[in-house]
Amino acid sequence: MARLHAVTGRSVTPLSEGWELCVAEPGETPVGGWLSAPVPGTVAQALRAAGLYRLGEPLSLHDRDVWYRLRLTGEGPCTLRFHGLATVAEVWLDGERILTSASMFERHDVPVTLRGAHALRIVFRALNPVLRARKGRGRWPVRLAGPAGLRAVRTTLLGHMPGWCPSVPAVGPWRPVELVTENGPLRVHSADLRATLEGRDGRLSLALAADWSGSAPPPGWLEVGETRAPLRWTGPGELRGDIRLPEIEPWWPHSHGRPALHAVRAAVGDAHIDLGRTGFRRIEREPGDGFALRVNGERVFCRGACWSSPDIVSLPGTRDAYAPWLELVRQAGMTMLRVPGIAAYEADAFFDLCDEMGILVWQDFMFANFDYPTDEPFLDGVRREAAQFLDRVQASPSLAVLCGGSEAEQQAAMLGLPRERWSQPLFDTVLRDEAERRRPDVPYVANSPTGGPLPFAADAGVTHYYGVGAYLRPLEDARRSHVRFASECLAFANMPAAGALPGVPAVHDPRWKARVPRDPGAPWDFEDVRDHYLRTLHGVDPMVLRYEEPDRYARLSRAVTGEVMESVFAEWRRVGSSCAGGLVWMFQDVWPGAGWGVVDSAGVPKAAWHALRRSFRPVQVLLTDEGVNGLAIHLLNETAQPVEAVMTLTALRRGETPVLRAERAVTLPPRSAQMVPASSLADRFIDLTGAYRFGPPAHDAVVVALSDPRSGALAADAFHFLGGSRMERAELGLGARVERAAEGWHLVLSTRRLARSIHIEDDGFRGEEEWFHLAPGVERRVRLIARHPGAAVPDGDVHALNGLDPTRYRGTP
Repeated sequence: MARLHAVTGRSVTPLSEGWELCVAEPGETPVGGWLSAPVPGTVAQALRAAGLYRLGEPLSLHDRDVWYRLRLTGEGPCTLRFHGLATVAEVWLDGERILTSASMFERHDVPVTLRGAHALRIVFRALNPVLRARKGRGRWPVRLAGPAGLRAVRTTLLGHMPGWCPSVPAVGPWRPVELVTENGPLRVHSADLRATLEGRDGRLSLALAADWSGSAPPPGWLEVGETRAPLRWTGPGELRGDIRLPEIEPWWPHSHGRPALHAVRAAVGDAHIDLGRTGFRRIEREPGDGFALRVNGERVFCRGACWSSPDIVSLPGTRDAYAPWLELVRQAGMTMLRVPGIAAYEADAFFDLCDEMGILVWQDFMFANFDYPTDEPFLDGVRREAAQFLDRVQASPSLAVLCGGSEAEQQAAMLGLPRERWSQPLFDTVLRDEAERRRPDVPYVANSPTGGPLPFAADAGVTHYYGVGAYLRPLEDARRSHVRFASECLAFANMPAAGALPGVPAVHDPRWKARVPRDPGAPWDFEDVRDHYLRTLHGVDPMVLRYEEPDRYARLSRAVTGEVMESVFAEWRRVGSSCAGGLVWMFQDVWPGAGWGVVDSAGVPKAAWHALRRSFRPVQVLLTDEGVNGLAIHLLNETAQPVEAVMTLTALRRGETPVLRAERAVTLPPRSAQMVPASSLADRFIDLTGAYRFGPPAHDAVVVALSDPRSGALAADAFHFLGGSRMERAELGLGARVERAAEGWHLVLSTRRLARSIHIEDDGFRGEEEWFHLAPGVERRVRLIARHPGAAVPDGDVHALNGLDPTRYRGTP
């Protein structure tokens, strides 16, 4: 049921201080060597803090027992609440076992009576002996995760996927431990809170399971904002109330409006209940054989990435841990994050922030790849796990899709099993029933991918699209495959900035290669995929370039994966596209190196993040080459307000001399998409795409920009290069000056010739936007963000991929 943020008479004390841990042999009692331990936290986190562990080093905790101890004091009856114990654990109080748990995803409430000081101990049993003892085999083998016994144990697959993830054991009280006492007349056991949008009105209903210990139970009230309604006793231990809120401000994803949240409170007599905040929205899956979402009646192109963890060592769940990452999600224009089945359920703070920031969440239940058991004890545990998760996010408007898990159906199909064996009761009935019972307002998808004649077919249902990417298909495949919704796509070994992996030379050092993602058993890795597109798009031999110009190789490698992503999303967002969403695999790296993440493990955006930020603008201009039909200009406005703009088209010879310039005032209606043939802007024929080949082209680049008609501020721009990504290096006349304003440092950039993939190298600062193209005759003002607290004055170089030399800049203290 919904979270109870506070209840009069209820005290919740975090048991977060004074814990110690000790590692022991399986079945043995610890005799010494206790370490201070953070709670919530993991054993690996404690060892790291003590200087005894570094990410990447072997850590054999799954062959050991780990004991935690705490001196606990209190008086009277209370509840010990364990929000998550990873994974096979026992809890002992004064030598008496009070709890046994076999799932890191279940919460446990244990009633106890305290009288003074007590010894609280938690022992986390070695996982490997448990896995070896599991009987039964799945119907198919799984190479991406192991060992096979994980199919029957409820723990995260993070740390068990050697193709891309360090082997970090998730062991310990990874979620809070609390002491709960009740001393008021009202005891609330659960709250069922439902917020819906009916037309333009909000409706909120509340059912409380509660007991009143006084005389006659007093009446109560339910309140949303300034609107109040009665909360009545409808039977022993039950209260119900209902509010209709005319013309309520709805919750929107941030691309489409304001993510409005409304405080919900209730009271029974003098006892008050804080139910937090909720939002009123309507999310529906469009009918048909594809997959598309409508939010409040409007179709939303869902774009974003798949989430891993803010820190794979500690698996944190605090607001401070999530906020910087989710701010980068919002800044990139991402409207959706998928929490995949190989990860872990995130804490309440994650959903609170997504609610506030207007970020939709596609939530997998934590199942992936395996053929899972069908015995009732296992399925009963799954029901409890799902129910507890859905209850605590019941009031969250950001929850947009619930999915049974990841790649289980695909795994069976790809290994050649008969069609009738692709499905599992876990996904088709157990999880579906829990989702429909507790969050009927959220669409449910049985598995990701699913929906077509094959689960991974791109032109039906949801797909994991790696045509452009691991399958080395040309960029045109993004259109040819008729992708409907890609819940995973575009996985590359995204090159981080120089120095991201200190002391390790890029690419061929074994320490570097050990961190490059790969499918286990495959004779290639995802740097090979990146090199393929570097070769085909830029016309270079990656091996020769790496040998002769390693710095040039690294810069082009950083740029090329973002170029591919921009091209694909331009196809998917264009007018007439069949696609309703794409989620890049993945958002953040789990350790330093050329991982799948578009943000590195330190929270620094890579070139691909900047490319996605341009691709995901809610007010957007896109260019597509339509063959002999010429260049198509696609104008998008996802916002609720009309946009008045000046559209300018410029064709440049050698990136400098305009051979065509045309302007048109345009209006982009709210929630609109329109296509304008570029040929309609000119008063004469010019072969903008080089399709007709009437002699050498008169130009090599086309720039289309949308700007504010009053201020001239740029809203969006797009570039089409007749030579594709291939480029000649030249003297550009790239200029840079540093300015200081009240809000901080800025870099003002200009160029005589079109500059491609501009990026900054500065030990103290990074650009808020980088890896963009800059047309001649305009200035771009870039905010500089300090990399560390000691950054004082900007001092660095500006590079362009088609420039001969960088441009130096330095601020004035």
